[in-house]
Amino acid sequence: MSKKVFLCAISNISSGHCLEDCKFCTQSVKYGAKIERFYHKPIDTIVEEAKLAKARQAIGFCLVTAGKGIDEKTLRFVCEAAEAVKKEVEDLNLIACNGTANTEQLRTLKDHGIDSYNHNLETSERFYPQICTTHGWKERFETCENVKKVGLKLCTGGIFGLGESMDDRLSMLESIASLDPESVPINFYHPNVALPLEGRTLPMEEALKMIETARRMLGDRRIMVAGGREITFGDEDYRIFEAGANAIVIGNYLTTQGKDPMRDHAMLQKHGYEIAASCNDK
Repeated sequence: MSKKVFLCAISNISSGHCLEDCKFCTQSVKYGAKIERFYHKPIDTIVEEAKLAKARQAIGFCLVTAGKGIDEKTLRFVCEAAEAVKKEVEDLNLIACNGTANTEQLRTLKDHGIDSYNHNLETSERFYPQICTTHGWKERFETCENVKKVGLKLCTGGIFGLGESMDDRLSMLESIASLDPESVPINFYHPNVALPLEGRTLPMEEALKMIETARRMLGDRRIMVAGGREITFGDEDYRIFEAGANAIVIGNYLTTQGKDPMRDHAMLQKHGYEIAASCNDK
C-alpha cells in the first residue's frame, strides 16, 4: 500500500441550529449542547481558513452547514463561499457538506466551484431509526446517488460506536461500497454529556479492526479517519495507517477540537509517510 496520506480540513460555516434529532450530534438544538452557534460565517473568514488549510498541505477543504438539507438561502451562501475560495486558493478540492440534496441543487453547487459532496450514511439502514427519527436513511442514500448522477465526486462514510452491532457495521460498509465513493470518512463517536445516545468510545484495538475491515471491503477507495481520532487513538494514531487508512482530517472538527496540524505533519514524517500533493497522487 502507498505511503502517501491525504489531508483534509473542515470549515464549519453554519453551526448549531439543526432541527433534526440525530442523537450523536451536538448541532441539534434539541439537546442544548454547549457549542458555538451561528448562521453564516463571514466569507472572508472562510477564505482565510481555506488559505491556511492549503498552507498546511490539505488537498481537501469542506464547507459544512447545519441542518437536514439545502434550502435556497443555504444554497446561495455555499455557492458564494465556494466562488470566493476558488478565486483565492488554487488546487484545492472543494467539498460541500450540506445535508440531503436533489440533483438540481447539486448541479448548482457544481456550477459554482464545488468538486465533491460529502453526505454520510452514518450507520446501517436497520439501525438508523435508533439514532434519528426526523428523517430516514433512504433519504441519505438517495442524496449520495444524486451526487453521482450530477458528476460530483462522492464522499460518504459513517460513525462507529453508536451502539450498533457488528452486523450493522458490515451492512453500512456494504452500502457505502455499493455507491462507489471516492472517499470514505470513518468517524468514531465522541460522547457529550448533553446527548441522549448510549454510545461509547471504541477501544483502540476494536477501532483498528474496523479500519482493517473497511479497507478489506472498500478496496482502493480513500479511507479517511475523521472525528474521534484524538480520543480513540491518542498518540498512537499512526497505527490507523497500518490498519489501512490513507487520509485524515487535520485541525478542528465541527464542534470538537483536533490535534495541531504541525503535530500531525511530524507524526507522518516520523513513521515514514508522505503527504499527498493532489487528489491524483498515488
